[in-house]
Amino acid sequence: MTDKKPEFKFHPLDFTRRTPEEMIERSKSFLEDLRKRRTVRNYSDEPVPREALVNCIETAAQAPSGANKQPWTFVLVTDPEIKSQIRIAAEKEEHEHYHKRAPESWLRDLAPLGTDEHKPFLETAPALIVVFAQKYGDTRDDQHYYVNESVGIATGFLLAALHNAGFATLTHTPSPMKFLSEILGRPANERAFLLIPVGDPADDCEVPDIVRKNISEVLVEK
Repeated sequence: MTDKKPEFKFHPLDFTRRTPEEMIERSKSFLEDLRKRRTVRNYSDEPVPREALVNCIETAAQAPSGANKQPWTFVLVTDPEIKSQIRIAAEKEEHEHYHKRAPESWLRDLAPLGTDEHKPFLETAPALIVVFAQKYGDTRDDQHYYVNESVGIATGFLLAALHNAGFATLTHTPSPMKFLSEILGRPANERAFLLIPVGDPADDCEVPDIVRKNISEVLVEK
């Protein structure tokens, strides 16, 4: 017989109802701010406030999750030696990717962006946030649900919070990422989901002149 878990207590929702005009203005302001977010690969090595980083991570942890299991761990890395280890391991995997694993079509699509296996930003950026997804809890009996979806939502919260706080970021996904679990000493129930360098952009930072799809290309209304 399965023990019944205690039910959640309920309390009144803390919610501010906005006028249509407020909704439009707030949504427009947020859109204009997020339009300015760009992927940055050239960072200043100046330190950044830890409190701001922790606030952003706590913001990410407010995300909804399957059965409220909150299947995420965020590892904040500022130690230069650990960042160096991560760079060495990531560049090894990226070299394999660029020279052996990636299909020609992928390499052609990446070529205009000028990316390759060299990742100096993993050491230059003052902080790295490594997002881990928990496949299950402390034991295998503690099942987690919709893990990828939940961690993906939390990551979206995190990127928006970091941008709102004034940080430049990069979503980095070397594959495979098992080395992150090994370097950071994470348990068997966690797998690396995303590696995010965080900091101020370098004074000479440049980004590709890309264009986002028009809203008419991504929105379908019925």
